[in-house]
Amino acid sequence: MKKAVSVLIIFWSLSVFGQQEPQYTQYMYNTVTVNPGYAGTRGVTSLFGLHRSQWIGLDGAPRTTQFSIHSPVSRRGHGLGLSVMSDNIGPSRDTYINASFSYLLQLSDRTRLNLGLMGGGSFLEVDYNKLNLENNQDPNLTGKLSKFSPNVGVGAYLHSDSWYVGLSVPALLETSFYDDVQQSVAREKMHFYLIGGYVFDLGPSVKFKPATLLKAVNGAPLSVDLSANFMFNENLTLGAAYRWDAAVSAMAGFNITPSLFVGYGYDWDTRRIGNYNSGSHEVFLRYEFIFSSRNRLHSPRFF
Repeated sequence: MKKAVSVLIIFWSLSVFGQQEPQYTQYMYNTVTVNPGYAGTRGVTSLFGLHRSQWIGLDGAPRTTQFSIHSPVSRRGHGLGLSVMSDNIGPSRDTYINASFSYLLQLSDRTRLNLGLMGGGSFLEVDYNKLNLENNQDPNLTGKLSKFSPNVGVGAYLHSDSWYVGLSVPALLETSFYDDVQQSVAREKMHFYLIGGYVFDLGPSVKFKPATLLKAVNGAPLSVDLSANFMFNENLTLGAAYRWDAAVSAMAGFNITPSLFVGYGYDWDTRRIGNYNSGSHEVFLRYEFIFSSRNRLHSPRFF
């Protein structure tokens, strides 16, 4: 039964590939991937790596690996960033490479606006030889498809020491991919991201941050992520999240050192497909170059 379900998922993914970009449970730590305005806003050079295994137990289920680096590059707070992401679904692999630049506007003593621009592209590969076909003589389902699509994106990130709001479109160009018989097999479409969060001080050692991410794309339902995280003693982070009509999640993170932060997230799918898999796992690691107390991150360190 699992194999039958996974085959259906694979063909469904190929038919709408690119209409929903890879999703992350711990999106609040991964903002530069979808909003170039975030680049450099943490005040130090920040390295981030993440791996997500979705729908454990299903053949061909999505697996995503992502790496990013961003840093301020001027005293005014302008930033540069680079992100690389590989998304695997069944016989397909999509690799994204993007560079980001953000320009800081100091609106007041506490409020800052970063305007961002990103550019790069994606490499789509579909290996039909990985499919387990009943009729392997079909010439349209053999060999490999390989295409490159350049793209540009924009974003705005408004923030202070206790809150943030961001709006972005990571890919402005819409591209359709075709196989050797000119049949459309994938399409890149514009995605609109709206993010926001606020940090409340609940005491000398506890902080609370509710956050949300809304993702919209033409032809697909609106994706809504709601999360709530608590930080204890500036070291331990515990939280939960809900993806509207899709999944519930548990999250945990820990500062091993002032520079090194690790985190884990688990999703349980609330849709019918949840009956055929063991959930989704997500792990990440963030390292930041803190050389002295002058460039140590200011509290709160939630975003």
